Amino acid sequence: MQKTRSNFMNDISKSLMREGFSAGLIEMAERHPEIVCLGLDISKSVGVDKFKEVYPDRFFSLGIAEQNAASIAAGLSLSGKIPVFSTYSTFISTRSLDQIRVSICYNNLHVIIGGAHAGISVGPDGASHQALEDIAIMRSLPNMTVLCPCDANETKQCFVAAVEQISGPVFIRYAREALPNFTNPVEKIFPGKSKLLKSGKDIGIIACGSMVYTSLKVSELLEKYNIYSSVLNLYSIKPIDKEAIINLAKITNKIITLEEHQISGGMGSAVSEVLSQNFPVKIKILGIKDTFGESGTPQELLFKYNLNEISIFNSIQKFLNEN
Repeated sequence: MQKTRSNFMNDISKSLMREGFSAGLIEMAERHPEIVCLGLDISKSVGVDKFKEVYPDRFFSLGIAEQNAASIAAGLSLSGKIPVFSTYSTFISTRSLDQIRVSICYNNLHVIIGGAHAGISVGPDGASHQALEDIAIMRSLPNMTVLCPCDANETKQCFVAAVEQISGPVFIRYAREALPNFTNPVEKIFPGKSKLLKSGKDIGIIACGSMVYTSLKVSELLEKYNIYSSVLNLYSIKPIDKEAIINLAKITNKIITLEEHQISGGMGSAVSEVLSQNFPVKIKILGIKDTFGESGTPQELLFKYNLNEISIFNSIQKFLNEN
């Protein structure tokens, strides 16, 4: 268990999550010569360009062809390779869904998929490029592991786990914007587990991805009003850490979930499924409310969709005051 101290997050530097993905890919490629990478025309944008520089003979450029990438990755896996490909998460989860489902998941193949530029914080690219349904889609697929790291350090560790702890398909969801890089760079992650970052008895906050750091900031704000919250980093959405979720519900008796994703079918829904069947408590899911995103800066969009610190703080206050 790791507890936070007030204001411990001041002056934390920001890093791009794609850099963590790239670092994990390069490190694992050195240990595992069977790793190959498929490029989909935005290699630098998603963090696989450095792999091409170091291992040009193990990099295959396919152009903008998500469906082809999934099918080719399946063939490479059947040939003894560990294929990796990444592009915008919204395109992976929708355009290549059939190939991922039938060719990769049905055969339970060891393919690592990077769902980059996830959530509304893609910003000016707008609704067509903002992945808000990808968690729901990917976690519904049999055999698929779904990981949602919160910063660059954790993204690297998710990739390491995807190679060395998992033998089937893995989906790693990561954001585009630079985020505070606050987790321990050498702390391993374990699929099916989570990290309790802060302990408090008044309410349990469960978050994934970019919302984890925001949750810690909100928790600090709540303390000024004598409200003490627990913060759980649910980096593994499938398999999910049932034990940690149930224990948190028993301690706080109230749970709020935060994610840059549609409320329907997302991480909050996964938490609700666990609690409704094991330890029902009052729960509130914060996320995108059945709408598409739009163009704007990340800060503007988080404000518009009530996912900035003050909006979340107000939602928690209201939630706690409900009978």
